[in-house]
Amino acid sequence: MQRMSAQIDEVKTQLTDLIKDKAEYALLQSIPGIGPVTSAALMASVGDAGAFKNGRQLAAWIGLTPKQYASGETNRMGKISKRGNSTLRKYLIHGARTVLNWCEKKDDVLSCWLQKLKVRMNGCKAVVALANKLARIIWSVLISKQPFDVSKACA
Repeated sequence: MQRMSAQIDEVKTQLTDLIKDKAEYALLQSIPGIGPVTSAALMASVGDAGAFKNGRQLAAWIGLTPKQYASGETNRMGKISKRGNSTLRKYLIHGARTVLNWCEKKDDVLSCWLQKLKVRMNGCKAVVALANKLARIIWSVLISKQPFDVSKACA
């Protein structure tokens, strides 16, 4: 067990050494809830963010957008599709859960939005909503090549 943990740590170190000089890695690290492992996974999986038309397409590709049920004039949104990259979805949901747990102690625009969201809906739904928002923020940061600006997050 210890040998396997040592091997995992060694691979993480090698991975970090390979990508730490890339500009996208630093840009992704500026987003709340996105750490080194998530940044590396995003860089490996997404590649060129320009392949996606907008942030919603990236979120849908990861599997964070709700299914839509439509019939006649009725239009309902269901649960998330869970199609796409399950590893990225898991990383973004865990990062979103961390951000949501700490939003009570902050007063920036994103934290205020999250506090209102927590009042309106169940905690798990709020986590997935934030993960969806993080996917859209990731697309925006990668396309604009600008670090995350919290004042523009909920504008």
